[in-house]
Amino acid sequence: MNARPPLPPFTEESATKKVQAAEDAWNSRDPERVSLAYTEDTEWRNRDIFLNGRAEVVEFLKKKWIRERDYRLKKTLWAFTDNRIAVRFEYEWHDGDGQWWRSHGNENWEFDENGYMHRRFASINDQPIREEDRVLLRDRT
Repeated sequence: MNARPPLPPFTEESATKKVQAAEDAWNSRDPERVSLAYTEDTEWRNRDIFLNGRAEVVEFLKKKWIRERDYRLKKTLWAFTDNRIAVRFEYEWHDGDGQWWRSHGNENWEFDENGYMHRRFASINDQPIREEDRVLLRDRT
């Protein structure tokens, strides 16, 4: 398997780059592109959903971005050590009825020696917002 820099052990600079790469990939809303950052046998907890492997990640993300329309995300480095990174995040999206939401939470990531994420644990909360209250990445939409 080819390396996916930056590689652990992380420094503040390399962890920040890893977080930005993840943000960019997720904002593409391309499940295949996003899945390439993870090991073939990746383990996820996303809210109350548990996933194993890239194929399950791709299917999950396809459904997510059908439901979460005009999705825009911002990730911020929270902490790092050796092969682990913690991030805070928030994203805004709207559902099929036009209701806007702000989702926010924390993720804990664990990487293999080649820089692929082996484990991702996400705790997420959703808050309904009015469209005029959108602030996150308004300039990018």
